[in-house]
Amino acid sequence: MKIAVLGSGAFGTALAISLSHVGKDVTLWGRDAQAIDEMKQKRVNRRYLPKAIFPKNLHVTSDSDHALAAETLLFAVPMQQLATIVQHYSPQLSGKNVIACCKGLDIKTGVGPTALIEKHAEGSRAGILSGPSFARDLGAHLPTALTLSCRDQAVGRLLQNALSSHILRLYTNEDMIGVELGGALKNVVAIGSGICIGAGLGHSARAALMTRGFRDMCKVATELGAKIETLTGLSGLGDLSLTCMSDLSRNFRYGEALGQGNDFDAHITVEGVSTAEALQHHEALKHLEMPIFRAVANVAHGRCTIKEATKVLMTRPQGEE
Repeated sequence: MKIAVLGSGAFGTALAISLSHVGKDVTLWGRDAQAIDEMKQKRVNRRYLPKAIFPKNLHVTSDSDHALAAETLLFAVPMQQLATIVQHYSPQLSGKNVIACCKGLDIKTGVGPTALIEKHAEGSRAGILSGPSFARDLGAHLPTALTLSCRDQAVGRLLQNALSSHILRLYTNEDMIGVELGGALKNVVAIGSGICIGAGLGHSARAALMTRGFRDMCKVATELGAKIETLTGLSGLGDLSLTCMSDLSRNFRYGEALGQGNDFDAHITVEGVSTAEALQHHEALKHLEMPIFRAVANVAHGRCTIKEATKVLMTRPQGEE
């Protein structure tokens, strides 16, 4: 099976390296022809993963036709760019396995990546790959476990066997909505965790925010049709634990910078900001109490200060857990 990873950022590069390291035929595609040419020559992505050398069987290209000839396409692009990219290449996606590797909700529509794929790439077989994974770990061939969910379960099992290796273990899950929501919603909580540490609120506050944030995750996900069991798996609780406890997480670092009152690199994608805002305008969620999500969205968009958000959370009506 020919595999192409579309998106040559940190995670896309790491995923391509991990898959090709065990002998799979993998193509890594990026739009920046100059950057791709450098990768071909240096056999490394010096901007994102300078220590991860490309295996010999990893092919790098800026030719979209070459990449899209593969049977399985893994889209490792920012969530807010996914609809545009999939729509642009839609005619070439029919009959292909189109797997989203991004985590978030589309800020315009409030839907996740698989819904965008199914809308803009008719005739494709949509899926989502998610779970606790840092690009640095994947690129260094460190053991990683992820969840794969496809609309067509037979395709999911086929890809599980094709993509798994001794360093990348995949679990299948029929709950596609739950898998993608776990990966999207945990980013919002990770921002809140970073704020706790950056603002000096303490590790106890972070633990409380993570716990209550997970409760928000479960409420939102089940309201949108997910199974609660999925949220306790790799793509939910597993990914939440990773991103809330490590400064390798972009969402955590963004929150930490907010807490410290520092600027954050505008070139770094922080999916949790868009996801938090998308949740505020989602019609199906208007009646839900989402105190952690609302607090993070309000702080991130400058609608309140950290001190004000903390007061709102700490003075809410008392209740049972």
